[in-house]
Amino acid sequence: MAPTVQPVGDTAVLLGFGDAIDPAVFDGILALEAAIIADPPPGLVETVPAYVTLLIVFDPLVTDGETIAAAALARTGTARPTTGALHWIAMCSDAHLAPDLADVADRVAMPAADVLAAHFATEYRVYMYGFAPGYAYMDGVVPALQLPRKPVPVRSRPTGSVMIAGGQCLITTLPMPTGWWVIGATTTQVLRPDGFLFQPGDRVRFTPQPRADFDARI
Repeated sequence: MAPTVQPVGDTAVLLGFGDAIDPAVFDGILALEAAIIADPPPGLVETVPAYVTLLIVFDPLVTDGETIAAAALARTGTARPTTGALHWIAMCSDAHLAPDLADVADRVAMPAADVLAAHFATEYRVYMYGFAPGYAYMDGVVPALQLPRKPVPVRSRPTGSVMIAGGQCLITTLPMPTGWWVIGATTTQVLRPDGFLFQPGDRVRFTPQPRADFDARI
């Protein structure tokens, strides 16, 4: 399937590569981004990868969307994505910090301990940032744990909540309302003064954390 090219205002174009989350497609997006960064076409300002898209921001005084899209796509196949960094994130699942764990366990017909075991055994992959500053959307929730979002969102969940919905997982960086299922919490800061902890393509593993250790790190 040929990529789609859509204008985004007069300073960006969006390259599309289908509509389904696919690790191979995302590998191709990261490889294309790497090739563009290694050999930037005139007028390039920024690239922003996501699940099935690559946003290319450009200077309209130097180039236009059609020209830079063609130049970007001409670099397809000239680079390979690097293996993303692996991050180990301590997560506490004390009842107060995992308010939805029992409900998730009931809905997927598994003991809560098995839900956590499956979560801790999973290597997640960061695909994009969106919705709120530092919200890193990770794919990889095993099919046995996948649930749709809640029909009615909860008004507020604290920073550091570890949540799942469908095949995705994320760590909140701000107190926010959400319809996702909170199964734990972490003191690891994804949103930092010097930028974000993760990069698209990075891998994330969660590891159990005792409540006493969690409290000591707040």
